[in-house]
Amino acid sequence: MKKRTRNPFPGLTRVVDQHGKVRWRFRMKGRPACYITGEYASVEFRAAYEAASKKSPDMLPVMARAEFGTFNWLIEHYMRLPKWQKLAPISKRNLLHEFGRFRVDHGSKRVKMLRREHVEALIAKKSGTPAAANRLLKLLRRLCRFAILKGVIVADPTVGTDRYAENPDGYHTWTEEEILQFEAHHGIESKAVLALRLILNTGAARQDVIRLGRQSVRDGRIAYRRGKTGGDVDLPMLGELLEVLAPLPSDRLLFLTHTGARPYKATTFGNWFRDQCVAAGLPNCSSHGLRKAGATRLADAGATELEIMSFLGHRTPDEARKYVKKFNRARLGDSGMEKVARAKREQGVSNHVERLDIRRRNDLKVKRD
Repeated sequence: MKKRTRNPFPGLTRVVDQHGKVRWRFRMKGRPACYITGEYASVEFRAAYEAASKKSPDMLPVMARAEFGTFNWLIEHYMRLPKWQKLAPISKRNLLHEFGRFRVDHGSKRVKMLRREHVEALIAKKSGTPAAANRLLKLLRRLCRFAILKGVIVADPTVGTDRYAENPDGYHTWTEEEILQFEAHHGIESKAVLALRLILNTGAARQDVIRLGRQSVRDGRIAYRRGKTGGDVDLPMLGELLEVLAPLPSDRLLFLTHTGARPYKATTFGNWFRDQCVAAGLPNCSSHGLRKAGATRLADAGATELEIMSFLGHRTPDEARKYVKKFNRARLGDSGMEKVARAKREQGVSNHVERLDIRRRNDLKVKRD
């Protein structure tokens, strides 16, 4: 029997992209996913693979001997900044993925050769997904402004390039009817409804709700610290949340667990919850949309910007302001129209337009003639 050859590069997957180009994708538990550049098994390839497999999860795999002025060089130096270390883990992880994707095609190119027309051409390739195009533009601006500080370029080539129009409201905000539909489909005792009410009543994002448990509850209140912003959230527990928490075992630490009582990862939970939405006939709904629904409930109840900010765990009221503004616009519209109706009632004027009969129309026509 022929002896099986040991794989010299565990974690690599051969991928052929839409252009027919062969790429090697690296995936390993506890390490950021990325593409390994260079010809397979070459010196550059081995150096990149070693960096990807042995560096800490907070580090992006470095290229072998990155040349000064290239995007590879710029990104490596960007990650040495103190502000990089201060980024929230989820923000750092997302940016790592964006850096990794960009370096595959453009890492060895020189920053000073980038022109505005190049920037517009790059983001135009993603015009079908405006959010992705805008993320790439934001990434290029981040790198170009850092390149100016490092003396690599003197002007920002992204200046003058406009963002693509996106849905101004972002993720779909759940309506009360959709919440009822979800609960009716899954049932009040299901894990799906438990997850829904936890998010809806705490404003927790997916990376936060998976960490909520008995340790988060004290004296009828539930508290946690947001993983993304570091903001503290401390809220009273309403009856609909207590209703779904009551049946849980008292010795259960986490409220939401995977198969075998394992804790969820944020992405795994997000994908699972999305499946629950689809099963309930709500394909446009998501866990993030529930956060917005909770904030909308507060706004409809007359909550202030600061109160909504505390619910969402933000450090500033900027994000909360749009919920209050939207509610105030509707409320002022209602009060304005009520004033018009009241004025007409006081004047004895009906709201309908009196139709002219045939005789009156003929009289008016004679007068005009």
